[in-house]
Amino acid sequence: MSEPPPAALPLVERRWLARAIALAETARHRTAPNPAVGCVIVRDGEIVGEGTTHPPGGHHAEAAALAAAGERAVGASAYVTLEPCAHQGRTPPCAPALADAGVRRVVHVHADPSALAGGGASLLRARGVSVDGPDRVGPVLHGAVAGQLEGFLSVVRTGRPHVTLKLAQTTDGALRAPDGRRWLTGVAARTAVHRWRGAVDAVLVGSGTVLADDPRLDVRLVDAAHQPRPVVLDRRLRTPPTAQVVARGALVLTGAHADPAAVRILEEAGATVEVVAAPDHHTWTVEALRALARHGIRSVLAEPGATLADALVADGLVDRVVLHVADLGSGTPRRAVTPPSGRRFVTERVGGAGADLVLHLRPAPLEEAA
Repeated sequence: MSEPPPAALPLVERRWLARAIALAETARHRTAPNPAVGCVIVRDGEIVGEGTTHPPGGHHAEAAALAAAGERAVGASAYVTLEPCAHQGRTPPCAPALADAGVRRVVHVHADPSALAGGGASLLRARGVSVDGPDRVGPVLHGAVAGQLEGFLSVVRTGRPHVTLKLAQTTDGALRAPDGRRWLTGVAARTAVHRWRGAVDAVLVGSGTVLADDPRLDVRLVDAAHQPRPVVLDRRLRTPPTAQVVARGALVLTGAHADPAAVRILEEAGATVEVVAAPDHHTWTVEALRALARHGIRSVLAEPGATLADALVADGLVDRVVLHVADLGSGTPRRAVTPPSGRRFVTERVGGAGADLVLHLRPAPLEEAA
């Protein structure tokens, strides 16, 4: 007979975890390559220390919270969004630091899947510290932290950033407005896209989009404390030095046969150009996304044209699709972006933005797609 599931945490402890999640949110986009983590240390029902992950080389969240708590950490409980690390890197590991400080109990929302830094829970238990993990925090808090960490988790598990593909079409499947207007969707939908941009590390397009639209790929329609980095996948190095994304310091990924003189001109104009070598187009796209991870980019909003969108989907490099369907018809018909044989997308939720329909989709697991 199987054991019953562990009891859920009391409401007051879930509030401490919610506070840690809110703290982690304030550190997003400032901590790469480390994940943004929040930590709250509580003793006798009062918060005695709080911390978030500092930029690289600085404190991890637990160390910052311990520094704030001082001697009050003895006998306290620590509530942290990610399992404390057990790896010695540029900073000391957090799990032994918590035990050394006299913390008696640690509650973490999400396990650390990385082979290098994981194992903190086991180390803490070996040191006599009580540990509660995801099985007691519940799906709501766990889902919130998984969302915060989706880029970090993607890099650990796949070696590439988490990719959200933004698409827009008319009700009859056209990718261009029937009257030739630049914007297919309405103001509300475009505002939502700018909000998405402010929530990722980078916005990605192909060279075709740069040549056709000369986009800025920044956040303008909403307030944002963070501007994503523009990224251009440009295997043939067609991006002009006058492009707006170049002036914004775009990262341009190109193929092994790129003209060194063209590379130098782009770099002098403000871009960073990285040559990605690969034997074929499919492998090149995969390696290009892995190169983004090496640049500390963990989350990407892809806003490409049809050709690159097809390639990303076909190569299995899309983790989420946000599809805007404009209330327009009679445009230039074109087949939808389609997954390879044996793959399909499932709808997570449906919403709206002004007059436009918004569908949030994810690739179905292969066993679901069969």
